[in-house]
Amino acid sequence: MEPLSFQDYRVGGSTALLDAIGDAIRHIGNLHRETRPEERPAHTLFVITTDGQENASCRYGYGELRRLIERQKEKYGWEFLFLGANMDAVETAGRFGIDADRAVRYHCDSAGIALNYEAVGEAILTLREKSILDRDWDARIREDYRKRGELSQSKVKEVDIISRGRIR
Repeated sequence: MEPLSFQDYRVGGSTALLDAIGDAIRHIGNLHRETRPEERPAHTLFVITTDGQENASCRYGYGELRRLIERQKEKYGWEFLFLGANMDAVETAGRFGIDADRAVRYHCDSAGIALNYEAVGEAILTLREKSILDRDWDARIREDYRKRGELSQSKVKEVDIISRGRIR
């Protein structure tokens, strides 16, 4: 199979972010409910990563999603992380009921996304070892964003094309 190129793949511009989050929370919650208590995970870390603004949801609104997230945090001890590119991640996460120290803006390019995976992987290990997530779980992502500054979308695509050559 040939890798996709920018000539083959075009973004459609629709992001049903609220629906995706709400459906995933309900699905995972149902899985937990149907699992024997001794087999349920000790911790649930729900990670939202997006490079787009909400513009297409039809099943969930911000208020309903906020109530759902707050319920999972308060009743079941879930942790939520929000990683957003091309937006004010802290403000957007706040609309969902996710605390500011659990939200971070990242560069939407190969290096920024790779750093997200590293930081989330480290957050998972910390949560498993300490049963609590450090407040500075996102320090490396914030530092990367600060150092490289805000890149324009055309520059991000250019960096990606140069570093990867083709979309994989």
